[in-house]
Amino acid sequence: MPELQTQIKEAVDFIRTRTKMKPDIGIILGTGLGGLAKEIRKETVIDYEEIPHFPVSTVESHHGKLIFGKLAGKKVVAMQGRFHYYEGYTMQQITFPVRVMGAKWGLGVRTMLISNAAGALNPLFRRGDVMIIVDHINLLGDNPLIGPNEDELGPRFPDMSEAYNRKLVALAEDVALDQKIRVQKGVYAAMPGPNLETAAEYRFLRIIGADAVGMSTIPETITANHMGMKVLGISIITDECFPDALKPTNVKEIIAVANKAEPKLTKIMKEVVRRMKVA
Repeated sequence: MPELQTQIKEAVDFIRTRTKMKPDIGIILGTGLGGLAKEIRKETVIDYEEIPHFPVSTVESHHGKLIFGKLAGKKVVAMQGRFHYYEGYTMQQITFPVRVMGAKWGLGVRTMLISNAAGALNPLFRRGDVMIIVDHINLLGDNPLIGPNEDELGPRFPDMSEAYNRKLVALAEDVALDQKIRVQKGVYAAMPGPNLETAAEYRFLRIIGADAVGMSTIPETITANHMGMKVLGISIITDECFPDALKPTNVKEIIAVANKAEPKLTKIMKEVVRRMKVA
């Protein structure tokens, strides 16, 4: 068995000693979505450091727990804390948890909900807005699929014409409308970080079509699509990256805005899960 499949099997075998649940939905709880973890009726919680081959988050606001339970009546597994390229991990390490969640070799997940905090590039966006991701631009300088392809996990050249599932995007829009929550839709660009971008870089990103910028999400989305999962991505807009009116910001301010907007995102995600049809 190829090395990656062996590592997936060892991680899954360990997880199965703690829970037999076969979740339908995977959730990556980015900055600003920690509150959703409180909504999950927990069955099992496993620290990342216990799971074979799992990285451990080094970011203060990311907790590092794999949560199994029920949300709005559906079986879910949630990552409370994610990994970033700027922490020094390889793309394969960053996306290993997604591989473990997958349907064929992993835990059985077929739909992935991914959240993040992002800076606004679109001048119509404001801090505290919620943005449904409709597409992305990968500027991380790397890709989790580079290297030998394990055909059992997915195709060598996966299609990305619908990286974010259109039906899930429409469902999230309907939910937001029913909940009377104002949402934006846009293109998410990922930069490697950890520094925030310069005014010239923000201008460049806007010119090439990005509506928001962050440092995560795209590797997980690529890997999920490689494995045949449907993906919904949602960003909390935490700062305004307008090059001609740029003001200094810091991580504490970004997290504060994310925490304030969190209830809106939690309502949307929970209701999307409730209405979602699973096989």
